[in-house]
Amino acid sequence: MKNYQAPKNLLQDRVVLVTGAGQGIGRTAALAFAAHGATVILHGRNVAKLEAVYDEIEAAGGPQAAIFPLDLYSAEEKDYESFAGGIRGQLGRLDGILHNAAHLDTLHTLESHSLEQWQASIKVNLLAPFALTRACLPLLKAAPDASVVMTSETHGHTPAAFWGSFAVSMAGVETMVKMWAQELELYPNLRLNAIVPGAVQSPQRTKTHPGEVKESLPEPESLMPQYLYLMGGDSRGVSGQIVVC
Repeated sequence: MKNYQAPKNLLQDRVVLVTGAGQGIGRTAALAFAAHGATVILHGRNVAKLEAVYDEIEAAGGPQAAIFPLDLYSAEEKDYESFAGGIRGQLGRLDGILHNAAHLDTLHTLESHSLEQWQASIKVNLLAPFALTRACLPLLKAAPDASVVMTSETHGHTPAAFWGSFAVSMAGVETMVKMWAQELELYPNLRLNAIVPGAVQSPQRTKTHPGEVKESLPEPESLMPQYLYLMGGDSRGVSGQIVVC
């Protein structure tokens, strides 16, 4: 999968939602999906950042993107239903979701974590991908070939001290992917998988490893073969997998 060569038209005529599309892996994936033919729905909180990605897609000649801002921390069930309704109303279909938005506080011991910090991690990292996927399921089930990809994290896959609520929420994401893949086995057109990116250059990595030499790490572009494979039709039949990069 690491050496996968995606055909240029891999995502032609597909609509793909990318959460956390304003920076880091989300931004890189949005650009890659658009470059392979997808109409990308750009989600995030910072509209200015989303507009910058929108402009990059347009400048590269990709299909016209759409911007759907939403604060995942404060969102309620009705907001997710409205979000899915907006996709149906404006674009008429949905063929894929990349859940990449994440909340990460500074590293703490469990003992020193506040309830507010736990709530933020669980709401953004675990509740939001659950609620958004559930709201979009009718659209995904109706698609000829649909894929949901969730970005996990190394310490959610292999727990370690001080990663607290962030690691716990990411472990929950992996469990959710495996459960949902089993529950949706009757829909061969719909698959769910997760990717554990490992150490790459990203705002999140800078926050947790401030003294690290950024140039010593791979760039997010190095992960795109895996993301493109799982999002595109070549991965049809692959579901419930946790792909560690």
